[in-house]
Amino acid sequence: MSGTFAAAPHGDILHLLVMITVLLVVARGLGELSSRLGQPSVIGEILAGVLLGPSVLGAVSPTLGSWTVPQNATQGHLLEVVGLFGVMFLLVVIGFETDLALIRQKARIAFAAALGGLILPLFAGLLLGYWFPEDLIPGSDRLVFALFLAAALSITAIPVLAKVLRDLGLLRRDIGQTIIASAMIDDITGWTLLGIVTSLASLGRVVPSAILRAVAIVVAFVFITAFLGRYIVTRSLGLVQDRMTSENRLLTLVVTLAFAWGAFTQALGLEAVLGAFAIGILFGRMRRLPADVPQKLEGLSLGIFGPIFFAIAGLKVDITGLAQPRLLWLTLLVVGVATASKTIGAYLGARYLARQGHWTALAFGSGLNARGAVGIIVASIGLSLGILSQPVYSMVVVMAIVTSLMAPFALRYVMRRVEPEADEAARLRREEAAAASLVSGIRRVLLPVRPRGGSHGGAQTIEAVLLGHLARDHGLSVTLFSVADREHRALTVEFLNQLEPLFGVETRVTKRVVEDTDPAAAVLKEAERDYDLVVLGAREVDSTSEALFGGVVDEIVRLVGIPSLVVRGASVEADWRPRRIVIPTDGTPYSRRAAELAYAVAEPDALVTVVHVVSSDSSTLATGTDRAATKLEIGRQLTDDLRQVGESMGIATETEVRMGPTPEDAILETARRINADLVVLGTGVRAASSRLFLGPRVERILNACPCPVVVVNT
Repeated sequence: MSGTFAAAPHGDILHLLVMITVLLVVARGLGELSSRLGQPSVIGEILAGVLLGPSVLGAVSPTLGSWTVPQNATQGHLLEVVGLFGVMFLLVVIGFETDLALIRQKARIAFAAALGGLILPLFAGLLLGYWFPEDLIPGSDRLVFALFLAAALSITAIPVLAKVLRDLGLLRRDIGQTIIASAMIDDITGWTLLGIVTSLASLGRVVPSAILRAVAIVVAFVFITAFLGRYIVTRSLGLVQDRMTSENRLLTLVVTLAFAWGAFTQALGLEAVLGAFAIGILFGRMRRLPADVPQKLEGLSLGIFGPIFFAIAGLKVDITGLAQPRLLWLTLLVVGVATASKTIGAYLGARYLARQGHWTALAFGSGLNARGAVGIIVASIGLSLGILSQPVYSMVVVMAIVTSLMAPFALRYVMRRVEPEADEAARLRREEAAAASLVSGIRRVLLPVRPRGGSHGGAQTIEAVLLGHLARDHGLSVTLFSVADREHRALTVEFLNQLEPLFGVETRVTKRVVEDTDPAAAVLKEAERDYDLVVLGAREVDSTSEALFGGVVDEIVRLVGIPSLVVRGASVEADWRPRRIVIPTDGTPYSRRAAELAYAVAEPDALVTVVHVVSSDSSTLATGTDRAATKLEIGRQLTDDLRQVGESMGIATETEVRMGPTPEDAILETARRINADLVVLGTGVRAASSRLFLGPRVERILNACPCPVVVVNT
């Protein structure tokens, strides 16, 4: 046992630290240079490894080169582990950004491009394998060699492709998501074929059971991930988020499950990176996962481990062993056949099976051509099994790196000629408009309710509709939270069960009942558990009362550390919908955030009225006509700015700039005139002893408005 846990030799640890230091510095430096030259950073990161490896530094200065390349198996294994972390973290991040709904819409195109990108490389690889010189094929089984070469040519490297698409800003484009889907199909099929070939190599003959087993493994992986994987992610996320309080616990959960599912995938005979990618997709669909978790993992991946991984891929290239004219010519042939077969095959599939345009089809061929580190892994397997000789291994590695370097240049050239369609352009504008908004960060919502004496039916209906609309595009996680004593716990649970059907199918509802003598304190404690928004229902405002909304609600709004949304409900019908919305604006960030939320919850056919009021009291009039005209012009600019935000999100918006003795009177008059369904006010808590104070104008609108009012406090 002591030997099993023995530390690596001191010299090997020193060598590893030097390698990582140099690789990271040079990879980040060349990645930065690539970005400044308008190219994806992955090009510089791969080239860093090529320059530091045996092809350049090792050839020019063997002494220095010996410090950047592993010198024994232990050093190589240690460096490979670091690279494995890099590729797994990267695939989790890419999984976060993968849109399954969009991929389903483009499934026919993805399958067509993948099919073409598989058949032609497989056929070309078989022909090339049978043509290859006999002295370069170890053993005498040319069929196994040809099948292995076909598999190597058919596989696409998802890590490299995803990083290229991300660097080029194409990952959120329809075509970017569809190319990723095609690469997944190619990759899984290629690994299935590889499993068949390795079985053939070990048994010496084609065994039907081996083929069936390889196919069954892929089917099992897909179904187990879709059902058991999703269940594990959902339950573990809820358990860790609701029961644990330690910092970075959710980051730990994501990384743990990525490694666990990678181990599961590796045990099936597939690649661990597919498991990490699947976990990223599953967590990306969990709206209750805080936005900072993907951001932290992204920083870790793209800033540290990712560049090291790509540099290690480049480090494995050794062109010195291919310096003989015959071997160099064969290497160029392998690269040429791999590039032509993949590009033309994917192009034909997308162009003629999916009826895509010329440049769009060419984009599939350009992207799927990248083999990257996956090609290197395949080559390593072939070398270890004795299927590939050392020269052919080097040829496949060079092919993998060259095709990876070609992909970004080809994609950049082709995508200049691929314009997004109208629907895609509208979606991209909406995503861009929402990227920095309050709404884009809302994933998990806390909704405190009470069976008696709390939110009345009107507020609860409004809350359910608004949250259901927030969940339309990206889903939402809502926790129905209630405080009850032991005697009323069963009644409270039943009440929460009755509320759950009010929410849409895109909203995941969690119900929590706790026992506490202080409801406000219980809500405030719960709000510390990674929520992005707390939604509170309020009774009618009573200006004669010490409390604005009620003691519990007031205390929560004053003290909660996250944005809050207070719904002052009115008597509304069960089919109430926000079709006519009024947004007052004074140019502050508060009113802009209120507008962002209003657009997000509006019906698709809604008309939003943005109102700015210039006070017409004596002090304003005394400043003269020019001054008043200037204020009106500023008001028009403010309302036009919010109108553009609304239109970018596909919501019809009108603006209204008016003068009035008091802004609140003008706002209330507009709400009555258009028969508004909702008024959305943006504000911030103001200091006023122990009473919640939102300002006299907000409180007057709350008190006198004929329709429901939502107060957005950020």
